[in-house]
Amino acid sequence: MAPDPRRIAILGCGKIGEALLAGLLTTGWRNTDEIVVTGRRDERLLELTERHGVTATRSNAEAVNGAGVVVIAVKPQDFDVLLGEIGGLLAPDQVVLSIAAAVPTGTIERRLAEPVPVLRAMPNTPATVHEGVAGLCAGAHAREAHLAAGEEILAHVGRVVRVPETYMDAVTAVSGSGPAYFALLAEAMIEAGILLGLSREISTDLVVQTMLGTAKLLRDEKMHPVELREMVTSPGGTTIRAIHELEQAGVRAAFLNAIQAAMVRSRELAAGEP
Repeated sequence: MAPDPRRIAILGCGKIGEALLAGLLTTGWRNTDEIVVTGRRDERLLELTERHGVTATRSNAEAVNGAGVVVIAVKPQDFDVLLGEIGGLLAPDQVVLSIAAAVPTGTIERRLAEPVPVLRAMPNTPATVHEGVAGLCAGAHAREAHLAAGEEILAHVGRVVRVPETYMDAVTAVSGSGPAYFALLAEAMIEAGILLGLSREISTDLVVQTMLGTAKLLRDEKMHPVELREMVTSPGGTTIRAIHELEQAGVRAAFLNAIQAAMVRSRELAAGEP
């Protein structure tokens, strides 16, 4: 069966895979009969079919047959089994888009029988609300047209930045793990509000909306973080007192060290270290 460039197979349709599926459908970029998804549990497949109206199957081999783009969304520990099932079935006129963390394109290419174009992406959790960001890179056989196709797909769940594959571990450390850093900061600020006598509900509303508004200022107004910080910081005021305490505690250095540690761990995982 010759690949249909409009047909997309999403293998291992978990949270990120379903976010991508929903993004492609809700924007009208693809119809339900142009997407097939796979999973390991029948109840999950039924759920996806009922919620989105797409074909769902447990057979990865069946799903990739005729698909122009094959999205690999399984967990890294399931990669070997998956590639064993489909490695000999993919052809050079198909495109593989892997959104599994820490799996290099070369690892995928070595398991494929033919020189198939492979793309690697690192989306993050906000993709589930179509506000994610993904790093995207090309494997040995992928060209500009393949990158453009991958970029177009991922754009339906957020923004996309292209980087050489050598920087994908840095992308993983900064934005892939990034939501956890912001969640930790939000948790600390909410607890601080409670310490100062605010209810948990009010403190949470204040913190979450402040984070959202600040992000929109930085993105939509293209403000530099320093510019925004200086705008809020009055001489001798409350903000500069707080910033002084944060600098004294080494918060900036802690973030630098933490994100660097995340990058090192990403490289270890890519190398197959436990």
